[in-house]
Amino acid sequence: MGLLDIFTGGSGPDKALKLKPKVTQKYGDPATRQKAIQQLGEMKYPEAVSVLLSRFTITVDPLTTDADEKEHTFELIKSFGKDAVPPILDFLRTSESAASWALRLLGELQTEEEVIGACVEALRHLAAHYTRNPEKKVVLLHHVTDKQDPRIPPVVVPFLEDMQDDVKIAALKALGAFKYEPAREAMLKLLTADETARRVRTSALAALVEGGFSVDGYREKVEPLLVEPYVLAQDGRVQRRV
Repeated sequence: MGLLDIFTGGSGPDKALKLKPKVTQKYGDPATRQKAIQQLGEMKYPEAVSVLLSRFTITVDPLTTDADEKEHTFELIKSFGKDAVPPILDFLRTSESAASWALRLLGELQTEEEVIGACVEALRHLAAHYTRNPEKKVVLLHHVTDKQDPRIPPVVVPFLEDMQDDVKIAALKALGAFKYEPAREAMLKLLTADETARRVRTSALAALVEGGFSVDGYREKVEPLLVEPYVLAQDGRVQRRV
């Protein structure tokens, strides 16, 4: 630490980290939080991006102030350019909230292929580690839905066994368009399990239709579960009644 650091509160990275309590301060004078955000935006250290990202993990009143601050924080992080990518990727992997902001930032700074790669890695990490909050899983699954990338379906299938119905439904929607044969068995097991909620079963039927899968091996269990507009065709595939 140099002489200047003694009077300014430490080196640049250290100063950035010391501002985190102010950035995540929900109560008190908002000017304190806003000043800290602006100071971080003027630094050029990865640690500044990491601290700025923490602003997305809290919500303050009034909501108009919250929205304005988050948009300002977004623009400040974006101004770091490619230097902001590693901290954002780390945030996406480790934070249980604000995944939508991280993905939005990556969308501005990376190619779509790179963003999908980040989603795939984050989903793989989530599948192997317990998390109470389903929000991040749902956000990531929604982001990869309708994206035709072969890296996606293998990391989505495990979420058909998630404890949260919203996660299962998001996984089914993401898988439907892929016609990914290894997902067929998992979809049918989910559809026919006694504990599966009705809305999840409806989503499973829709995914089976979209994937063009047959119910071979499960016909007797599937038939009683069919609801309008779903029917079983002669070839064993679930179809929507015309």
